Amino acid sequence: MASVTAVPYPEIPPVASGVERPFWSVMIPTYNCAGYLADTIRSVLDQAPPPGEMQIEVIDDHSDRDDPAEVTHRVGGDRVTFFRHPRNVGPQATFTTCVRRARGQWVHILHGDDMVRDGYYAALRRGIERAPAVHAAFCRVMTIDASNHWLEPSPLERHDPGIVPDLLERLAVFNGIMFPSIAVRRSAYESLGGFHPELFHAADWDMWKRIAAHYPVWYEPEALALYRIHQQSDTSRLMRTGANIRDARHAIAIAEHYLPADRAARLSREARLHHALYAIELAQERMQTADWAGTWAQVRAAFACSSAWPVWKALFGLLAPRPTSPARN
Repeated sequence: MASVTAVPYPEIPPVASGVERPFWSVMIPTYNCAGYLADTIRSVLDQAPPPGEMQIEVIDDHSDRDDPAEVTHRVGGDRVTFFRHPRNVGPQATFTTCVRRARGQWVHILHGDDMVRDGYYAALRRGIERAPAVHAAFCRVMTIDASNHWLEPSPLERHDPGIVPDLLERLAVFNGIMFPSIAVRRSAYESLGGFHPELFHAADWDMWKRIAAHYPVWYEPEALALYRIHQQSDTSRLMRTGANIRDARHAIAIAEHYLPADRAARLSREARLHHALYAIELAQERMQTADWAGTWAQVRAAFACSSAWPVWKALFGLLAPRPTSPARN
């Protein structure tokens, strides 16, 4: 494994004494996604408790193709505040800004193109109050398309609400927590620091692993968060270049230094194999759309992660000629 230079996580200072502390801080990072922002804000406002119980703020990373301030003021009025970075700083730094500006006891970072369903905050708060030791809580997710059509739910972690046992064992291998689904106790961020400054796509995965390594995490099995998939998203763009897998490989190397010593090497090996096989799956998707550059970018990224036999087998399957359907008279 290539050596990884230790980079300090950004400091998250405690909220100043005397500042009003609502239970929730819903922080909505945006960057050129104002076309979806109105739905995001409404999904929060439709279930928001009074201002004393929930802070709601949009944090814009200096969008240059749309006007999130206009959407925020039109939809949110005086209930939703707006902050704009004076220059573009990137997603991971924006997420850290979200946490630093949060006054609440619990912080929910909800991307400006995602949404929550009615009951999200009530369900997670019930879990948090049932298990005071938890420092994060997340729910099942439904993926949606650009037109808000439901696609498919995420896999179940467990069938009933409760603390997830051995979450780190799975989370160290792949990211099973999508950003809109999880809320984190602010004191956990204060203890662990902000989002890793070198990770642009896997910064959230790195954060959830760090939290699971230190604290119990609550799970709500109802799909109360909506994660949007669309061609303009950062995820879609990174998949076309293989940068998503390269960033995951970097995150795996970083995590090996804080995972439990008796499991770190095994979990890191499993994570690299998982992401290599995932890259081959993405290569197949790119091939189906005749995106040959994206296809080979994912193949290269796969073998940079792992050259184990299952990866070669998956590649042979990708390259094998497909049987043609018999002609019909």
